[in-house]
Amino acid sequence: MFDKVLIANRGEIAVRIARACREMSIRSVAVCSEADRDALHARLADELVPIGPAPSSQSYLVIDKILDAARRTHAQAIHPGYGFLAENADFARAVEGAGLVFIGPTPASLSLMGDKARARAAALRAGVPVVPGTEPVSSADAALAEAKRLGFPVVVKATGGGGGKGMRRVDDEQQLAAALEQARSEAFASFGNDSVYMEKYVEKPRHIEFQIVADSEGHVLHLRERECSIQRRHQKLIEESPSPFLDDELRDRMGEAAVSLAHRAGYRNVGTVEFLVDTHGNFFFLEMNPRLQVEHPVTELVTGIDLVALQMRLAAGEPIGFTQEDVVPRGWSMEFRITAEDPFQSFAPSAGTIDVLRPPEGPGIRHDSGVDVGAKVSPHYDPLIAKLIIWAEDRNRCVARAKRAIDEYRICGVRTTLPFFARILDDGRFAAGEMDVGFVDRHWIAEIASVRASEPEVFAAALAAAAVHGHKSRSQKSRSVQGDRSAWKLVGLREQTDGRF
Repeated sequence: MFDKVLIANRGEIAVRIARACREMSIRSVAVCSEADRDALHARLADELVPIGPAPSSQSYLVIDKILDAARRTHAQAIHPGYGFLAENADFARAVEGAGLVFIGPTPASLSLMGDKARARAAALRAGVPVVPGTEPVSSADAALAEAKRLGFPVVVKATGGGGGKGMRRVDDEQQLAAALEQARSEAFASFGNDSVYMEKYVEKPRHIEFQIVADSEGHVLHLRERECSIQRRHQKLIEESPSPFLDDELRDRMGEAAVSLAHRAGYRNVGTVEFLVDTHGNFFFLEMNPRLQVEHPVTELVTGIDLVALQMRLAAGEPIGFTQEDVVPRGWSMEFRITAEDPFQSFAPSAGTIDVLRPPEGPGIRHDSGVDVGAKVSPHYDPLIAKLIIWAEDRNRCVARAKRAIDEYRICGVRTTLPFFARILDDGRFAAGEMDVGFVDRHWIAEIASVRASEPEVFAAALAAAAVHGHKSRSQKSRSVQGDRSAWKLVGLREQTDGRF
């Protein structure tokens, strides 16, 4: 096992890795930009190396600076976390070229699975169903011809990276050129690669992914699924395991497909195979994320397996150490991504200083955070503040526990997604497991836009009051619906103003 690991990341995932290192008696090295000198991850690691200005293009994305930090501190391995360089095959090659161990898949697997167009081709070779799509498109004219062949609507997607970055839905010819430009620009800014391709848009699909693990001896197995259908702009907001939609037969078929693809790709370490599932139970390969996922704690809570520790053992050459039959999940888990965004203003970023941070406590509650009181939420980085992960014996109890936890959670200084989660948990459709990737657009964003347009004076007053009174997790007063107004329409008004509207 390694004596020292450099963490090439920031925020809550860097904190998560540093804690795993401490438990495994491995010394950790953090890197930080000028904006992160006092960040939690910088304080928790055993050593700290500043690597440049706040923009990630001048710090966290500069390979030479990361490798120099590893050499100066005599680290033996580098953990990339997720985002930044985690799916960059050139980075993995550079790490190995420097005589270090990359804690993740091989550069060859990253080149294959980190490129979504090539991953699609690999899925086809492995006999895994895929959504009809294209090779990378290089011009607007070529994209238009392919879109007409597929039939609108289509989705423009970055070939590299993930997290919904570089992805745009296109409903007609008039939207295509702008969507291509926006997707390319966002993909290049996030991943340094502006290549994009297109897929046919699947109407009302569920997003279900399978966690896989693979060792250097060729053993591959899956740790079952996570449902990730509550999302907006293709970025996940709530994840849960198991999925309320899958039965055992469909679960087995999807798990076998995920394992087959990983075998075919010669995959090593942990990864996630993502699928779209239609209302009839037909599933299609979406992409493979060759890295640790943001939502990995959901799987950890239902399986009892520490995925970060497993990553490091696999990278050190150890076998998985258990079989598929040994994976016996128990209970139900949900994760809520708490981001510094205003759900009442189309999830606009909310930068500022965190003045109050009081997470909930009690049985079945885990809080993975990259901040503490006094932390500054910077516009330079992803707005993720923390992840609230809930475990209970079944889904109904998990939802009830999540409601209690959201009620207790307090953050002041920036606006967050907490009131959004409170309303989702109160929605009968979510409680019944009736969801798809368009759920948020239909039942939140559209309703908020409607009340803004139909009652602008009331909405403006509500936002002004919210600025004075600060961000509250949810109103503690009566939540009855007034007249014939939708609860979804009133949520922004009532929960930001102590129920006065």
